[in-house]
Amino acid sequence: MKKTAKIKWLGEGFALEGSTDNGKIVKMDTGEGAIAASPAQLILQALAGCTMMDVVLILTKSRKKPEKFWVELVAEEAETHPKVFTKIHLKYNFTGSLLDSSSVERAIKLSEENYCRLHAMLKGSAELSSSYQIHNNS
Repeated sequence: MKKTAKIKWLGEGFALEGSTDNGKIVKMDTGEGAIAASPAQLILQALAGCTMMDVVLILTKSRKKPEKFWVELVAEEAETHPKVFTKIHLKYNFTGSLLDSSSVERAIKLSEENYCRLHAMLKGSAELSSSYQIHNNS
């Protein structure tokens, strides 16, 4: 299936606005006084979002839906241009009384190895790692 996007410069500094083929809008910027996330920061957010959607779907289908779920990312980038990400670590965080380690590990593994297209694209150029923690509800 073909996907399209359009990015336009907003006329000042590095501010950009992107739109998708179904009309969704995202702003981008970089540098001091930026009004939005940079394209590189959006890559990290997109990676987390991609795998999180998979994990929620897998856990929900297993009747293990989390009460809260967030991912923290730490990335290292090359010191020289094009300053690609060389390492990315995702820490999955959950709260939920129905969650157990085996269900969480299975969901993360399925997402990272089978479903998340951004994980698949980035693993060829960066060292990807992950961990998780199930937090107490109290």
